[in-house]
Amino acid sequence: MYIKGMLKKDKKTKNLTKRLEYGDIALIDHKDLDEVAALSLVESKIKCLINMSETISGRYPNQGPSILLEANIPIFEVKEENIYNQIVEGDIIEIIDDYIVYKGNKIAQCKLLDEDTIQELLDIGFHNTEKELERFIENTLEYAKKEKGLVTGKISIPRTKTKINGKHVLVVVRGKDYKMDLDAIRSYIDEVNPIFIGVDGGGDALLDYGYIPHIVVGDMDSVSDKCLKKTKEIIVHAYPDGRAPGLKRIKNLGLDAQVFPAPGTSEDIALLLSYANGADLIVAVGTHTNMIDFLEKGRSGMSSTFLVRLKVGSILVDAKGVNKLYHSSLKLKYVIGIAIAALIPIAIITSMHPLMKELVLLFKIRIRMIFGL
Repeated sequence: MYIKGMLKKDKKTKNLTKRLEYGDIALIDHKDLDEVAALSLVESKIKCLINMSETISGRYPNQGPSILLEANIPIFEVKEENIYNQIVEGDIIEIIDDYIVYKGNKIAQCKLLDEDTIQELLDIGFHNTEKELERFIENTLEYAKKEKGLVTGKISIPRTKTKINGKHVLVVVRGKDYKMDLDAIRSYIDEVNPIFIGVDGGGDALLDYGYIPHIVVGDMDSVSDKCLKKTKEIIVHAYPDGRAPGLKRIKNLGLDAQVFPAPGTSEDIALLLSYANGADLIVAVGTHTNMIDFLEKGRSGMSSTFLVRLKVGSILVDAKGVNKLYHSSLKLKYVIGIAIAALIPIAIITSMHPLMKELVLLFKIRIRMIFGL
């Protein structure tokens, strides 16, 4: 196999995808490549992926490698860690058979991850799911005891400047299938006009669909400057001890923000924020709701999410997967029905016109003459 292209590199895949262009070669360090990251790489239309970690380890059945394979994007794994510092981003590299060639020199050996290997590791991952689930539940319950203050009133929840009380709130996370789900509920959004809350990159997802987020919540590591400048309100997710690394970025942009110290994930506090500020209904798009989601996110448990969803569950609607629930199609019988319904008033109005009455009368006379009536 021979591949040649410009190299782009980053140890955080979500940061790299912002810089990738058509035909680039991506170098990452991402163990168990998740579905969301893989879809972003596919959208970037890269030539191939070089991973310094196991793209699929068999710990659980992560779908990232299969997505790249379906898109005909080759995956190479390399063990030499120093390769990351050897290659300058923006330089041209070549992959010739089992070697990475840079400036005419073979700098590392690489291994192509083929379909059989991926399927074998997926099978191992499915076999390990029960074991991972047991560990996941134990971690969830253990940390739930520590994080119960999140929902028992021991944590101060900010009052939003945006009026949420009595309104629908759409919380958008840039998670699995978020685009398809936003497409599926677009009519709901346009009709109800809910309050938009973007969780980090979820704010950019809203912008992509033409909606300006009322609030952006998160640690500010994956939302664009453009989105932060356009949104009406920013709430920075801080550690329980008050440290908020994302606040520095907001200040550097000359923007104001509230700080929300809390355990758990940013999407958890977005739901809690909506609930505490009086939302009538919370519609969640792209959120993490199951073990695989959280393992892909890099968390071994979902205690905060479990607790928050217990609290807000009465007004929470998950839009995840709604795109697969119903696919509308325009059937011929509906078209005929609409056409007939439209013709009825036209026929009635037309029949009332004097000229039409005369034509009908002449038609009757003609019929009688033909049949001798």
